[in-house]
Amino acid sequence: QAETQEVEKKTYMPQPPLSFNEAVGTCFRKYFDFTGRARGSEYWYFFLFSFFLYIVATILDTSIFGYTWEDYGPLYIITTLGLFIPSISAATRRLHDSGKSGWWQLLYFTIIGIFLVLYWLIRKGDANKNSYDVN
Repeated sequence: QAETQEVEKKTYMPQPPLSFNEAVGTCFRKYFDFTGRARGSEYWYFFLFSFFLYIVATILDTSIFGYTWEDYGPLYIITTLGLFIPSISAATRRLHDSGKSGWWQLLYFTIIGIFLVLYWLIRKGDANKNSYDVN
């Protein structure tokens, strides 16, 4: 029976990396989905997409509305509100890939915990099936 459990434990099949467009589309499709796992490519491409969107919103706020780089203009605020939930859900799924709960993101508030969460987001996901796999 121990052999059966060992074979069952390794039934997770790591997925190939997503392209930029696939990753962004997946994160928006799973806007409120906090279950399952996210590959590194899914999370980091969405992070890159968000970063570029924040820069574009800031440039538009400064050029159209006259805000300075230090101020939060209306487009930046709208972008932040629109990307908040999918960013949290993508990070939750990414943490699940490392066998961690999404609640660990609360460590962001401790400042020093940012480094621990960042480590979990960067590291390679579990090759084995874990408790966060969706059947």
